[in-house]
Amino acid sequence: MDAKTYAAALGELRVLRDDIKKAQAALARLEAERDKKITLLAEYEKAKAERIAPAAGLSLAEVVALVPALAPATLAAEPAHTALEQPAPVTAPAPAQAPEETEEEETPGALAPALTPRIVTAPEQQPALEPAPTPAPTERERALPSIPEGPEGDSWFTHTPNLASTHPNFTQQARSTVFLDATTGTLVHRDRTLQLALGHGSVGEILTAVFHAVPEGVERIYITAGAPWHRDADRHPYLKDAVAAWLNAPAPGWRTDTGRGKDRLAGHFVHPRNPVGRYQRDSGEQHVEIRSAGEWFDTTDIAPAIVRDAFVLLWTTLRSHWPDAVIMGSPSQTGRDLWTRTIPERGQYADGYPVLSEELRGLLHATAGQGRTELITPPRVPEQLSALVEYDRTFAYAKHTWKSGVGTPRRITATTFATWSEKEQTKALFGCGHWHVRVTVPTGWNHVGILPAPAPGDRAWHYPATPGTTFTTWAGGPEIYTALANPIQPWKIEILDGLLFDDGKPLDDWSKKLKEAWSRLAAQAQLHGAPAQRTAAHLASRAVRAILLYGIGSFAQRPRMVTGTTPRTMERDVPADAEIIAFDHDHITWQRPTGFARDPYAHPEWAAGIWSGARAALLSQRMRADNTFVGALHTPPGSVVAFRTDALYLTAPQNWPHHNQPGDYLNKGHLTGPIPAPSTEEDLLALRDAGRAALTRNREQA
Repeated sequence: MDAKTYAAALGELRVLRDDIKKAQAALARLEAERDKKITLLAEYEKAKAERIAPAAGLSLAEVVALVPALAPATLAAEPAHTALEQPAPVTAPAPAQAPEETEEEETPGALAPALTPRIVTAPEQQPALEPAPTPAPTERERALPSIPEGPEGDSWFTHTPNLASTHPNFTQQARSTVFLDATTGTLVHRDRTLQLALGHGSVGEILTAVFHAVPEGVERIYITAGAPWHRDADRHPYLKDAVAAWLNAPAPGWRTDTGRGKDRLAGHFVHPRNPVGRYQRDSGEQHVEIRSAGEWFDTTDIAPAIVRDAFVLLWTTLRSHWPDAVIMGSPSQTGRDLWTRTIPERGQYADGYPVLSEELRGLLHATAGQGRTELITPPRVPEQLSALVEYDRTFAYAKHTWKSGVGTPRRITATTFATWSEKEQTKALFGCGHWHVRVTVPTGWNHVGILPAPAPGDRAWHYPATPGTTFTTWAGGPEIYTALANPIQPWKIEILDGLLFDDGKPLDDWSKKLKEAWSRLAAQAQLHGAPAQRTAAHLASRAVRAILLYGIGSFAQRPRMVTGTTPRTMERDVPADAEIIAFDHDHITWQRPTGFARDPYAHPEWAAGIWSGARAALLSQRMRADNTFVGALHTPPGSVVAFRTDALYLTAPQNWPHHNQPGDYLNKGHLTGPIPAPSTEEDLLALRDAGRAALTRNREQA
């Protein structure tokens, strides 16, 4: 076999790999549908496992493991384990007992106190819809990590040596930026608008055209329209492959950037919608990055000149709060840089905010989810909805930055928690904590779930709501407090372990400045006389939102994935632990995990606390100025159709106040029924768009 045949065979092998992945995904969907039907059949009073098993192509033991109530009488009389431990076919072993069940039996927990409800009266109780049966998992739920017992676990409760977030001792340098519509070739540089010939829109053609038009040097190119990285998408099985191929295509006179000075950002960032290409001249004297302006806000149908005006307006507004503010490449970079300039130079944290141990950072990464995304389907909602009303929380995360955990956390074991008084327990649960808990949904519960539980999948979560369901999970203080003090009835919470921080305000100054900038720009977007400037102000206000949103996300510091390219002639140099994600005749593109970097600005405890607070506010939030409560748990049972990060979808409008303040619920869509209940996310999004359009029409006609 020669080198050419070898390379071709590798290409065929990768195609087979992708086909296998697709087949495995299809098989998982079919198995899930099969198990769902078995569970439904089990509701028939005369259902028998002996008949269901051959129809499903499963063994009797597998059906009984899925639905224990179907155990034949001859087996039910024996010890339970006899039926479940009989040998299963090698090709389809019986599901193993979930780790949570073992922990349920062996790990003692300390019962948390039931707290005072957050409102005196519960929402009006309508006749409850039939609760959905508890779905049998199609595969074992994801096991969440826990803190080791004894001294080993106690050793996690420290900080990484010589690593802390400190106030910068330098002035950030701005980069010369142009704005390019890759569809029309319109380029905006400062106050000049030029027309370029971009050919097929390759990296080489774009760089050649831009540097011919602006020879004095450009360091950043924002693509405002056209998405040139998608132009060959039909030639690749996945969109990310097309993006990688575009970024790595030969560009005469240029090569992939390897970084400069203290700038650690080098190489390309492969993202299906908002990639980043970093290049330097072969001479090494010129560095430039190509980015999508869509990282900041939606640029659909917006001229590049207005996009530039939005960035200028954003910069001038931020400068009123940060005299040395600089717009960096992405909202997350900008947000983190601005935050570092609010780190106190005097007082308790003048030496910086220390970074947690890698063990605690890894624990938070694995156990602290972000936004709640859940679609609730019949029978938990009606088959035909009377309406679909969308409420979106305005600038939501800004509402939850006033308090965050600081310092080295204390470990609160079940034994420790049990020794505290009820007052001490309540104070701890109301503080900045992250808790390992065993949860039981109370008898008679007929509303949505409150606490996230791990579901199959890399970082998937679901929200159990069936009465009597018990599960083990991790959750933040705001959600635990909501479960114990919700307006309907308290849930049973057993504390197994936890992290408890001192209360602090590391993000408060940063957030207040961003909220003031957002408020000012939002007002300009409403009041400015010129339509173009109103649009620019609106985009700039969206950019401020992105700075806070993605700035918070940057604190989470997930394990890094490095992307690289290797010439086909040097394939043996591809790292052994790398996954090949794309290839062509000349290059192989790969990626590999590198774990947690020594990032001085890694604070996943802050991101986790804010995300927990935002999820809790979707359920119950007090409007102090109006002395009322809002959120899903303050609506009738069966009226919540979906959660989508900061939004609620309901079957009826609510009389909730809106003062255009962070966290307020804004009515963004209203579609009148009858409407078939959405069964997929695509259905929901289609109804959402129709509801927004309908609400806009009604307001214009009013």
